[in-house]
Parts: sequence; structure tokens; C-alpha cells
Amino acid sequence: MLKPASLQHEPDTMQRHPVYLGIGSNIGDRHAHLQEAVNLLDLLPETKVTGISGIYMTEPVGVTEQDRFYNGVVQIETALSPEELRSHCKTIERNLGRPEEYIRWSPRVIDLDILLYDNLIIRNRILSIPHEELTKRMFVLIPLLDLADPMHPTLRCPVSSLLKSCPDRSVLVKLREKVAIPCDK
Repeated sequence: MLKPASLQHEPDTMQRHPVYLGIGSNIGDRHAHLQEAVNLLDLLPETKVTGISGIYMTEPVGVTEQDRFYNGVVQIETALSPEELRSHCKTIERNLGRPEEYIRWSPRVIDLDILLYDNLIIRNRILSIPHEELTKRMFVLIPLLDLADPMHPTLRCPVSSLLKSCPDRSVLVKLREKVAIPCDK
């Protein structure tokens, strides 16, 4: 017997977009914080984690008198808008213990940044996509290249070509610890 049309499951017709998120932590159990953030990202509506870079230990930027960071890049596919995704990322940060207000470059339990969202270019007071610091940070470029070599939408060149001109000369230490992609929903 067929279900009434109102009860039939509609196929997923929403377009999913490839997105790369920077992820970092330098307080407490850094690896556990990264894993929990990835688990929560995978639970977002219309979103699936599809890749995770290696995790790198890096020196802090700005305020250097703090612990080293664990940094990586998470690849997702999502039907959420950039604004919705940013809102969800901020909620995940708060749920994991990051205060809503904080000093720039201060220590943090978790940091989630939208680096690239498909080939979109957005500049407003809330969002900056591609991320403004993307081209200036080895701790973003190298993990991103673990996953793919996407085109930078404003510079119109592959991310790999940005390494040569990156002003950041810090040394990244790739860790043996991995962050796992959550099992299928």
C-alpha cells in the first residue's frame, strides 16, 4: 500500500556545496576538542563531513605567549547557506566552551572558520569568504592541500600556488594522531 503523498519521503533535492573549514584548538585536550567539533559538524542538518586533513601542531599567531595549536582543515558538503553554516559553527564553538566575546588571537578551546564555500565570494560585516587570512597562514594552506587543491575564487589560482608567496614561514609539525570522520548518520 502506498503512503499518502504528504507522508512519502521527499528525495534530497537541495544542492550541497563543498566547503572547507579551518579548525583549531590550544586549550586542554586539543585533539579531543577537534574530534568533538567534527562530530558536531557532521550532525548539522543537510551536512556531511567528507574529509579531514592531517592535524598539525603550530605556533600561535599574534599573542605568542600561549600553548601551541592543533590545526587542520575539515571538508564538508552542505545545503546550509553560508550564513546558516557560520551560525552553526559559532554555536558549536560556544557549546565546546569558547566564550561569545573574546580577544583576537587569544587561546581558545575551539576555533571554526569558513575558509572556502564552493566558489562564492562574500564580503560583509559578518562573513568574509574566502577567509581573509587564508593566503597568509601555512597552518591553513598545508592542511587544505592534504585534502584538495581548490581554486581561490578571488585570486583565480590553485591554493598550491599560494604557498610560494605565503608570508608565514612557521614550521608545522604533522601529528600522528588523527581526527576521524564520524560514521554514517
